[in-house]
Amino acid sequence: MTEFSVSKKIKRLDSEWRALLGDQRYHVLREKGTERAFTGRYLDLKDDGSYACGACGQTLFSSDTKYDSGSGWPSFYEPIDKNMIVEHSDYSVGMIRTEVVCSACDSHLGHVFPDGPPETGLRYCINSLSLEFKKAT
Repeated sequence: MTEFSVSKKIKRLDSEWRALLGDQRYHVLREKGTERAFTGRYLDLKDDGSYACGACGQTLFSSDTKYDSGSGWPSFYEPIDKNMIVEHSDYSVGMIRTEVVCSACDSHLGHVFPDGPPETGLRYCINSLSLEFKKAT
């Protein structure tokens, strides 16, 4: 497996993030929003490649670990490298969930749940708006 290093922390002013990302992506990535189920551009994408943070470009997930969870969001059973993400307890909707954020820029990606496929038993449920796809060459 290829080794990846964690990028230096990326810090920007709120106004810079807003200008860089636009309204929808800003809402998801910086305000911890969620796109509507079954609407994301990467939900059904089956191309080979990798998925990077939509805010800073850090590579997060491989298409090799993407699967159809039926949840309505792109799902992966593991990140490329656990150091590329950070997990936080999330109590925002009256239940305990585990939020997943980019380790480089602290942008919200989605959540991880313990109901994934046998490979890891995990389902990283990630907003398409939080990602940029990089097609394999």
